[in-house]
Amino acid sequence: MEIIIIQPEETPPVPFVHSLSMVIKSFKGRRDVEVHLFRSSWETAMEEGVDWTRLISGTEDAESSRRVIMESFTAAERDRIIKYLKEQYSTRLRGIRSTPLTFPVPAGLAGLSQLTPNKSVGLIEFERIPSYSLGLPIKGLYDLNQHPPIVED
Repeated sequence: MEIIIIQPEETPPVPFVHSLSMVIKSFKGRRDVEVHLFRSSWETAMEEGVDWTRLISGTEDAESSRRVIMESFTAAERDRIIKYLKEQYSTRLRGIRSTPLTFPVPAGLAGLSQLTPNKSVGLIEFERIPSYSLGLPIKGLYDLNQHPPIVED
């Protein structure tokens, strides 16, 4: 399993800066399904004291862009999640990738929690997995239409 962690080039303006995704070798009849992990909820106190005007460019639908930032992880959370995924799913995952957000985040971006599941887009709710023990509210978003089907020869 390949693990790629790209660190921020400079000290980030907020701790919630790390995006995280994993690639599942085989999932729901599809091959190499990329799942984007995100914080699905947070305490409003986590947003206090943040200078949002420095973090988001523009003003249109800035609330949505705030979600993009708050759905990201701290470095410590990222490391805990990666450790958990390695321990629980190393044989099922092709890779894990973490990249930092780039600031300022454009106004109008949609948070992953704002996307609606449908026939091809779905959510993995980690808190519903019996072996999940991190205590972080994490979900994973995937789109099956973006990945090739597993074809039996």
